[in-house]
Amino acid sequence: MPQPAEDSMDTKAFKRSLNHSDKYFRQGFGHGDAVAGQMQTEYNSGLIQEIRDRSYTLTRGNVTIKLAQSFGFCWGVERAVAMAYETRQHFPSERIWITNEIIHNPSVNQRLKDMAVEFIEVVDGEKDFSTVGQGDVVILPAFGASVQEMQLLNDKGCTIVDTTCPWVSKVWNTVEKHKKRDHTSIIHGKYNHEETVATSSFAGKYLVVLNLDQANYVADYILNGGDKAEFMSKFGNACSAGFDPDADLDRIGVANQTTMLKGETEQIGKLFEHTILKKFGPQALNDHFLSFNTICDATQERQDAMFELVDEKLDLMVVIGGYNSSNTTHLQEIAIDRSIPSYHIDSASRIGPGNRIEHKPLHGDLTVTENWLPDGPITVGVTSGASTPDRSVEETIAHIFAIKADMAVV
Repeated sequence: MPQPAEDSMDTKAFKRSLNHSDKYFRQGFGHGDAVAGQMQTEYNSGLIQEIRDRSYTLTRGNVTIKLAQSFGFCWGVERAVAMAYETRQHFPSERIWITNEIIHNPSVNQRLKDMAVEFIEVVDGEKDFSTVGQGDVVILPAFGASVQEMQLLNDKGCTIVDTTCPWVSKVWNTVEKHKKRDHTSIIHGKYNHEETVATSSFAGKYLVVLNLDQANYVADYILNGGDKAEFMSKFGNACSAGFDPDADLDRIGVANQTTMLKGETEQIGKLFEHTILKKFGPQALNDHFLSFNTICDATQERQDAMFELVDEKLDLMVVIGGYNSSNTTHLQEIAIDRSIPSYHIDSASRIGPGNRIEHKPLHGDLTVTENWLPDGPITVGVTSGASTPDRSVEETIAHIFAIKADMAVV
């Protein structure tokens, strides 16, 4: 549903006041060395380091593994997980909550549950904060939290530990600039993704477009007008309250969910720039269009590495990451666009028993494929989303080696 209008709230001033609160933390608590050792033990992998040292290629028996040269945990994710671990150490007896998954990885989120970090329950599609009490500690995940959630927690007197990725915060600053200039923020993203929900809460007027097709529809409406009722039926859940496409698309700015495909975000930005240029002319462009680079470096690096990997001769591709991980899904798209048989799994436990795999096809439901690894010599491409630890990648590769070894014996 559209976020409520926040005309009465100065979101920038609220964040500034929150930054000065003695109950708000955006850095660690001085337990960095201990946490780094714990995370290395739990998430790092000797096998993955060996493959890196071998130019990202390793052959065992009749299996050659080719790793993407950029994959797995990004800096923002590693920082968020480390801060969550530090929070538990710093508040050993306090009740600790997290407003959403810390990252989109089931094993990491389960590890936090094992550490007695509680997750806010969702009831009828809404988060239920009624069980959070004064003095409780609440972690905001790497994707961030809406400004309304922050205000609620602040009003409750909670200690807030904000692990929001700085790249996400950069997008928030961008939509704040749009709002200051009375521009509508057009956000390339998934309207119900927690990062986009958080970003839109800092915007004034906003519209979320999922892909280039939706952007083209909006661009055509800007130039030629159209059926307002049809427009609102298409974007009613993806815009600010009271949004009027006939009045709110004359002055626009472009931002994005940081995990979207870089190339598509760039295309959408150029599309709207050309659209505004055509409608208002070059002299008025700066009055009607704002654009800032809000593409995450880590997302871009993993996508670029995937494009390089799929240029090699691969028999199949394995993509590891949470099923609700947007950046992982986009890595899967790249393999599918090259017609490479591709399997998206959220953990190595999806492989087996025997030569079978439970995986999620793009835009499909979980499915089981038997005999997914073919006979004879094979080359397998492997990558993982920015929320996937190296240990999960190691376990996946180990399963592949084991299955092929058993097939060779038979």
